[in-house]
Amino acid sequence: MIVRITGITTGTTTTRLTHEDSGATIDTMAPKDNGGEGRLFSPTDLCAASLGCCGTTIMSMYAHNTGIPLRSIAFTIEKEMSANPRRIGRLRVNYDIETDCSDHDFQKLINAGKTCPLRHSLHPDIVLEETYARVGGGR
Repeated sequence: MIVRITGITTGTTTTRLTHEDSGATIDTMAPKDNGGEGRLFSPTDLCAASLGCCGTTIMSMYAHNTGIPLRSIAFTIEKEMSANPRRIGRLRVNYDIETDCSDHDFQKLINAGKTCPLRHSLHPDIVLEETYARVGGGR
């Protein structure tokens, strides 16, 4: 399946992305430490956020498809850049999973989240630190 996303500059440090199928748009800006104003997501911010979204989506779908009770998943991600070469150097992601499922099913959710295609697309030199916290009980 091919998904088309187009982009066009809207200023010296800004770009507008358009998802062709839906028409949804996202505006990006270079980060403060690279000439932008920090008013919008930077391209590397989107990459980091996409990791959290991907893991969350995979776990949510897995829970739905297998009948594991799940109220919500929230995530926080921290992106740390490396200087030479300038790239994402470290990602720290914490998933808060609101569920009353068994320990066995909780581990299944974690394992499902680790199958996220974006996670497997990251450069191997990126340090990835993940935590998965159960919120709301459990057995």
